[in-house]
Amino acid sequence: MESLRGIGRMSRESGLAVSALRFYDGAGVLVPAHVDARTGYRSYAPDQVLAARLVAVLRRVGMPIAGIRGVLACRHDPAAVDELLAAHLHRLEQGLVDARRELSSVRSLIEQEEHPVSQTTVTVRGHELSDALRAVRFAVGADPELPVLAGVLLDVTAEAVTLVATDRYRLAVSSAPVLTLDGPPVRAVVPAGLADRIPDAGVVSIAVDGTTITVLSDDDVLSGALILDDFPDYRRLLGDVGRPVPVGRALRAALAAGPVRTMRREQDGAEFAVAVLGPTPNGGITVDPVGDGVGVNREFLLEALDAGGEGQLLLSLDGPIAPLVIRSSRSVSLLMPVRL
Repeated sequence: MESLRGIGRMSRESGLAVSALRFYDGAGVLVPAHVDARTGYRSYAPDQVLAARLVAVLRRVGMPIAGIRGVLACRHDPAAVDELLAAHLHRLEQGLVDARRELSSVRSLIEQEEHPVSQTTVTVRGHELSDALRAVRFAVGADPELPVLAGVLLDVTAEAVTLVATDRYRLAVSSAPVLTLDGPPVRAVVPAGLADRIPDAGVVSIAVDGTTITVLSDDDVLSGALILDDFPDYRRLLGDVGRPVPVGRALRAALAAGPVRTMRREQDGAEFAVAVLGPTPNGGITVDPVGDGVGVNREFLLEALDAGGEGQLLLSLDGPIAPLVIRSSRSVSLLMPVRL
């Protein structure tokens, strides 16, 4: 017992925060050599330091928890480890390709200051656009210091109109298929109040000319000014995160009615309920307010689950500081964890 390390020493030697060590214990990734039955105090064996350092390195390069578990399980098999690392490196390289594609548009955006902006007109089915808006509307921000977050981003391509909303603590993404597109792809931030008035029936035509938006339907004409500030880049956040777990009735009930921690916001002192979620070694999710899992604003989480609509919902956890991800057939939501 004298050679065992307490969780504080293990944190210092491995580079993993104490909260991370607790999380990886609950996930079955890095289980302590000994846990005091009375106090719950965790102790680690000397030969676990290397494994903990491996976890720390892999997390610094963004490897999901499933990949970390795989590397630890086959760390004595160089070929298997190389295969897992190569797959993760490919994901990182693809993210770099996406970043380069985004940066390549910078010059064209600058040139728009010197040349008139061309108009883009897109048509979609009203009910599909309305469904997409309902799936993201809950995440619209209200901070007067960040007016761009009080709008809904319309990211228009030839395939779809993707709607995005975020208030910094959560992010929701959904889309509606495009019927026709006339003009180049465009990104436009529409004030939430204006977006709420877009018709939900028939075929809707949306015209964006750089500063204004005009919406035409069979019965109405709607126009208004766009929010011209830059909207956060949402696409880099939507990669594969964690191992998805189906959200069934039991988990919904535990979230809605189960015990929570009460915490207070630093900005205004308002209290809010925090649900504490933790992964189980067999790939499930537990709700335990006294545990060392991932904290999340319960109201935000329930809103995200409701916005997912009908069909299967999948919830992913990937560590104490990574976003929680809720996926459904029509939308994706990300929720920032609460520091416990």
